[in-house]
Amino acid sequence: MHKAGFVNIVGKPNAGKSTLLNQLMGEKLAIVTQKAQTTRHRIFGIYNEEDVQIVFSDTPGVLEPKYELQEKMMDFVKDSLQDADVFLFIVDVTDKEEPNEFLVDKLNKIPVPVLLLLNKMDVSNQEILVEKVEYWHKKIEKAEILPISALEGFNTELILPKLKSLLPENPPYYDKEQFTDKSERFFVNETIREKILLNYDKEIPYSVEVVTELFKEKEGIIFIDSIIYVERDTQKGILIGHKGEAIKKVGTEARIDLEKFFDKKIHINLFVKVKKDWRKNERDLKNFGYR
Repeated sequence: MHKAGFVNIVGKPNAGKSTLLNQLMGEKLAIVTQKAQTTRHRIFGIYNEEDVQIVFSDTPGVLEPKYELQEKMMDFVKDSLQDADVFLFIVDVTDKEEPNEFLVDKLNKIPVPVLLLLNKMDVSNQEILVEKVEYWHKKIEKAEILPISALEGFNTELILPKLKSLLPENPPYYDKEQFTDKSERFFVNETIREKILLNYDKEIPYSVEVVTELFKEKEGIIFIDSIIYVERDTQKGILIGHKGEAIKKVGTEARIDLEKFFDKKIHINLFVKVKKDWRKNERDLKNFGYR
């Protein structure tokens, strides 16, 4: 008997979805920062055992779109609400704002199991936990609730056995050697974007898109040329920094992570170009992979 299915991870921005995906996969597939809207695309992580395959789907955090890029991001979320065998609904227990009612309503109506994960218990306490459990039992009655810390790995070992019990009998959907649906260039782009999110403030990280134009291995070294697109000339200057020091730091940090990921030496060149208002341009968004 072989089990296989799709498990979609949903929640608000910064709830810990990507951290959880990385924890469950034992691989860093999704970039993680403290900034909201870090995840822009839907990423599959394919977990394999001899008798089971779990296709995890990490999605952007649910929000009210303010411009075209965010509209496209929410399209990925809407797609994810239609094709799961199980939902992992991750909630930040430190979040004092009201839940996203669109998402709560969808999860109540969808006829598949919902495992509600109360995340960030490492920075919470028992009193808050009891309060949150009571609150969410009323909000989504069918959900099974589990307190976790995706960052610290608290209770995350309970998730995989639970998912295995809930998945239907199916042959594997993907080759058992495959662990993601994304290309090498995608992970290069995301790694560079993560370093920009970590090293720059205000609007700069959100105005950036990365495109890798060269990814070629020769004599055990991977040669990478990537273009970082921004929306304004002023942003280009900030991104490059005085005498190119800022962009050099991004390249160095990205190279270190990519050498670990690919287990090979990396030679990386970064270029910065201006593409005016690309976040609001339908054609640019399509070219960048936002359908």
